[in-house]
Amino acid sequence: MMGKLSEVYRQRVAQGDLRPDPAQQSILPQMDRVLDDLERAPAAVEARPRSAWRAFLGVGNPASAPGGAAVRGLYLWGGVGRGKSMLMDLMAEAAPVACRRVHFHAFMQEIQAGLEAARKRGDQDAVRPVAMDVARQVRLLCFDEMQITDIADAMIVGRLFQVLFDQGVVVVTTSNRAPEDLYKHGLNRQLFLPFIALIRERMEIVCLDSETDHRQGRDIGGQVWFNPANDAARARMDEIWADLTEGSTPAPHEITVKGRAVGIPAFADGVARSGFWELCGKPLGPADYLALADAVRVLMIDGIPRLSASNYNEAKRFVTLIDALYEARVRLIASAADEPEQLYNEGEGSFEFERTASRLREMQGAGWGAAPARD
Repeated sequence: MMGKLSEVYRQRVAQGDLRPDPAQQSILPQMDRVLDDLERAPAAVEARPRSAWRAFLGVGNPASAPGGAAVRGLYLWGGVGRGKSMLMDLMAEAAPVACRRVHFHAFMQEIQAGLEAARKRGDQDAVRPVAMDVARQVRLLCFDEMQITDIADAMIVGRLFQVLFDQGVVVVTTSNRAPEDLYKHGLNRQLFLPFIALIRERMEIVCLDSETDHRQGRDIGGQVWFNPANDAARARMDEIWADLTEGSTPAPHEITVKGRAVGIPAFADGVARSGFWELCGKPLGPADYLALADAVRVLMIDGIPRLSASNYNEAKRFVTLIDALYEARVRLIASAADEPEQLYNEGEGSFEFERTASRLREMQGAGWGAAPARD
């Protein structure tokens, strides 16, 4: 018998709203399994009696699948444009229980705000009341774009999810990275490793290994560098941005790096957009650009100017930014005053810029970003 999500997917394909993708179809049974187990699991934890020991410890009884095992969630990871967010949308629509579909970064911002309020109240364990409040509202959390770039999030996320899981909340999430690559090279990462083990214990790990990039193949058409940066280039960038963020609401995004906030003017579903001066006209350094490259899979930059001794500091930052994007294999789409080789032709730093121009040219290739990220 076809599950709820599989049936919805089949109907969308029949209506012409979706193009059938074998990799997506292979994952549907796992998503159906989560929804079926949730539907047949006992009622929400707050309405069920707890054992004496669990009551003493202050934890609920996890929702159980048929046979008594806790309902396992799903960790769906893979490259940009493979349809992860679309599948998440379908799952949230088909959920038979109280469900919330939210971008992971937005959720963690809410959690941090809740923790601050709990600390002001004098709660010794600030995480628990915040997690319990979430558990009272939903039984299924659908996260988009799980990523950990902030040490503050890294240090509390394990405890937060443990309480959620103990209270019977089931988590389904998408990510561009395998669990082992979360918070990679982060400060005090050894303290984060138990969370990776918790993910593997409570969630099925599934890679959406589609050969089709449903964004790039359909819309970019191979061109990702537009010059000069005139109205026509702006219009083309707007078209690509609208398509890449289809189904998501772009919003400002902040990445915390060593206690500082690095702002991205617009962000949605792993795609970020910014003007050149917002990225390179501020005193940002390598750590900031590395964190940015780790947080996004596609970056759109508007209005890269000609570079010279008059904007030497901005040029140096731009070189550092491109190096970070290149090493992380982030897809770059940009409008600029000229072709890469003509952006910086004279003055101090122009010779070194030849390497950057070469990288910018390589990054325009149709297959860029498809290869595994460098370590």
